[in-house]
Amino acid sequence: MSAPLNAFVKQVQLALGDKWVDQRPETLARYGEHTLPATPRLPSAVVFPGSTADVQAIVAAANDHAVPLYPISTGNNIGLGSRAPTAAGQVVVDLGYRMNRILEINDEYCYAEVEPGVSFQMLHDELSRRGDKLMISATSGPPHGGILGNALDRGAGYGPYFDHFGMLCGMEVVLGSGQVLRTGDGSLDTDNLLNWHVSKYSFGPALDGLFTQSNFGIVTRSGVWLMPRPPAARSFHFIFENDDDLAEIIDLCRPLKLSNFVPTLFRVTNDLYALGTEARNPEYLAGSRSAISDTARRDLQKAHGLGAWQVSGMFYGASDAAIEPQIQRVRAHFERSGNARFVDHDQAMDMPPLRVGIDAMTGRPGILELGMLQWRPGSGNSWFLPGTPMSGRHAIELDHLGRQIFARHGMDYIVMHVASARFARGLHVLVWNKDDADENARADACYRELTVEFAKRGVGVGRAPVDYQAMHMEQMMPALQDVCRGIKRALDPNNIIAPGKYGIL
Repeated sequence: MSAPLNAFVKQVQLALGDKWVDQRPETLARYGEHTLPATPRLPSAVVFPGSTADVQAIVAAANDHAVPLYPISTGNNIGLGSRAPTAAGQVVVDLGYRMNRILEINDEYCYAEVEPGVSFQMLHDELSRRGDKLMISATSGPPHGGILGNALDRGAGYGPYFDHFGMLCGMEVVLGSGQVLRTGDGSLDTDNLLNWHVSKYSFGPALDGLFTQSNFGIVTRSGVWLMPRPPAARSFHFIFENDDDLAEIIDLCRPLKLSNFVPTLFRVTNDLYALGTEARNPEYLAGSRSAISDTARRDLQKAHGLGAWQVSGMFYGASDAAIEPQIQRVRAHFERSGNARFVDHDQAMDMPPLRVGIDAMTGRPGILELGMLQWRPGSGNSWFLPGTPMSGRHAIELDHLGRQIFARHGMDYIVMHVASARFARGLHVLVWNKDDADENARADACYRELTVEFAKRGVGVGRAPVDYQAMHMEQMMPALQDVCRGIKRALDPNNIIAPGKYGIL
């Protein structure tokens, strides 16, 4: 160890206890792994705080000895970096290992107060134990992903509470200076914080957004709003047979969301995204530089009862009978096109590619969608996350562009559009054989070309894998980059919290 790192370790051991600092080679290897094209990035140590005071002690030691930290929640950010630090040698601060308490569940105001280690599965299970009166907004990703980590990276779900950052209310943050900040009405200088987790905004600037997709501080707890579980929930699904039906799909979804008649987002999955829950690329051969053929895609669609696109949404109500007229109205709206095949809730429950959306929209974490990580062997996985206005002409132009770039690099085109009223986020999934050096290189080149070409058309991303965050920040206007650097210097003057994360130094 270097002298500064050695001094840091000793100071943290004194504050937390020896067993909460781990430098064993097997631990460092585990925390350095990820699914991205680059080689592993091993930390120099992993520390396990048990409280906000412990986090302050770690930050103080890092400032004293100029040791960079890399905080994580549960480390399940698969396809975006997992738990690996921005750069080798940083100290991983694993908040989730010990700081995994549900501090409060308030049934009257429908919120929970949680620490970073509380996963979607943990909160769901506790709510179920308490009578299933409230429901979380689940992702379709890892059930053991952290609720706070996902929200702070601006991840999302699909139901009415889909905006996970928007559903946070009242954070506690340890700044790079070591100060503790509370946001919202928690910022009152009193211990009687009546409105902390029910009122998002207090006097003065609203600072919560500073701590999403940034390295300005370490969030140690937050309130998260929960949805009362309705008596009944029924999904609806439509299957479209042709790739270019996407334009029509987007134009059909838009009015139903502009009026908020459909309370959920629309999940618009292409064939390979849907099939990834249970199928593998039947044409894959090691060393091949070709994407799956259209013939093989059609065969898979037929075998699994799917099409080129699957559209899913959900209604909630007092009973199945009360919901049925709404489903029939949506069915009539989609079937006017002549291209939509309706699949009802009961049928979809027996179809794993559609069951994924049902689980997520009813607040039930699941693992089915993780099956796509094995679409090809080798478990390489990254996510390119651009968006499009809710316009069919724009959506199809970007779809053609994405297909061409994926094909050029021999990648299978896997995408889901999560559609709201005015905007749809496109989840473009790169899956490749990480054990193959050529596939690694092609996956990296594909991501970079997607980034450049979409930006030329005025399209940025909502989230980014750690390896590409600096590239995306370089695409931002100089004023934004300057402001981010200025805030970093103000809140973390010694640059010890995740230097380089999100391209901010």
